[in-house]
Amino acid sequence: MVGQTTLELTDGSKLEVSRNNCGRHDTLLPHQSSIINNSAIIITMSLQLPWTPLYTQTGASSSQSDSTLGYWSLVGTVAFTVLVYAFEKSLDARQKAAYQKTSFPTELETTVSKIDAEREKEGKKPKDDDGDADDGGGDKKKEEKESKSLLEQLKDKFKSSQSYGLDKINFGMIASTYDTFESVAFLLLGAFPYLWDKSVALGLSKFGWSQSEDEIKISLIFLGLITIVGTITALPFEIYSTFQIEKKHGFNKQTYGLFFTDKIKSLILTSLIGGPFLALLLKIIKAGGDYFYIYVWGFMFVFSVFMMTIVPVVIMPMFNKYEPLPEGGLKKSIYKLADRLQYPLKKLFVMDGSKRSSHSNAFMFGFGSNKRIVLFDTLMEQVNPPEILAILGHELGHWKLGHTLTNFFVTQVYFGAAFYFFSLCYTSRDLYSAFGFDDPTNPPPTVIGLMLFFQTLWAPVDKVLSFVLTIFSRHCEFAADEFSVDLGYSAELQSGLCKIHLENLGAMNPDPWYSTYHYSHPPLVERLSAMMALDKKKK
Repeated sequence: MVGQTTLELTDGSKLEVSRNNCGRHDTLLPHQSSIINNSAIIITMSLQLPWTPLYTQTGASSSQSDSTLGYWSLVGTVAFTVLVYAFEKSLDARQKAAYQKTSFPTELETTVSKIDAEREKEGKKPKDDDGDADDGGGDKKKEEKESKSLLEQLKDKFKSSQSYGLDKINFGMIASTYDTFESVAFLLLGAFPYLWDKSVALGLSKFGWSQSEDEIKISLIFLGLITIVGTITALPFEIYSTFQIEKKHGFNKQTYGLFFTDKIKSLILTSLIGGPFLALLLKIIKAGGDYFYIYVWGFMFVFSVFMMTIVPVVIMPMFNKYEPLPEGGLKKSIYKLADRLQYPLKKLFVMDGSKRSSHSNAFMFGFGSNKRIVLFDTLMEQVNPPEILAILGHELGHWKLGHTLTNFFVTQVYFGAAFYFFSLCYTSRDLYSAFGFDDPTNPPPTVIGLMLFFQTLWAPVDKVLSFVLTIFSRHCEFAADEFSVDLGYSAELQSGLCKIHLENLGAMNPDPWYSTYHYSHPPLVERLSAMMALDKKKK
């Protein structure tokens, strides 16, 4: 008969050993007992020592909360951060392998060949509504490109596209590795309680502020320190990305002077807007009582509308020049398209995007009957007027189909849900003490509660929601493409997307897992195939 006997080891711990049917114990040799003792010590250390920040406000480096929330908050945050990092690096590795392929993707070649065949039948340069094939922007180089088929143009850029993508993914893997290391190090070293204590000391020594009476003011100092640290640590990566990778592949047009001028402007705007925003937010949380999340929700709604109003009108002109689109066939056609869709277009601008980069874009903004459209000057150089109309048909499709309002509504629901769940736990001292904020003489700082909540408890929810919104975004892109196709711009949109893709060296052979997780827009071949399927249905 087999039984068990409990033995007490030299360190006071207990061990159960089996007993066989003859009554003999399975003996433990001295070195086996030593291994068990050492293993027990290592396990105990791994469960306690690494999960207390090196710096805590009380200096109690080994203090642990008895609550599940208190103990597992730091453990779970580090584990989740590392898990997400490992998962995303596996996707990066797949995408890196895709960038290393030297053969042009067969599916894209087949799809674009069909588009070229249709273009040959109908003529390569369709007229716009006023009969203008070009709007005075053509040049010899552009005409040479137009003389080639889309497939030839894409193949000409394929090697450059792969090289650009490979450089970006390699650099991105290094940057994300550092970001993960920094995040985990800040948590385990106790950088946040350290910076908070420094903020308290600075507020007291320079302004006579105390944490109990001037928490919001000290929170602004803390935000300033966090911003400075984040800016310094991110700066080398931004410089390398801009002046090495982007410059190497012909995109960067910035000088160092313009780069640092932009950086200074951004920091000033962050202080002027972010400071009052944070102060008001903290004030509402503190004065709002048990239902403060309702007032915060309303505040976030008003602030969102405020930012949507001033960013394109006040802030963006600080960085770029906006000029009215010159008179001509393109301008007439755009206004005619807007009238057709009952889009209340008031102003039409060209932005000097080429001042910083040769990447291209177009966007719309405005409320009510005061709508505006902005075209990057680089976009006007890369595609012809009919293709611009097709692209704007896509953008107007987002407006007509309610995607803009839907995204705004989803954002507001997100804020409401996040702050509601924040209200359930932000007063828990266990959450704060797990990250080194264990000062018993002062209530936990609200700004720290916000930071910890979004970095810990809400982080998994945020990841899931981000992925869901990415899927929804791709659905909206397909719908907007279909809208433009229904307007009669199928051929123009297909050729326009191909040109934008090749001029911006977009990925022509993305890994399906990587693109599903990261891409807010469907891969080029999927969009082209969907539009061709729509055309086939109409015939």
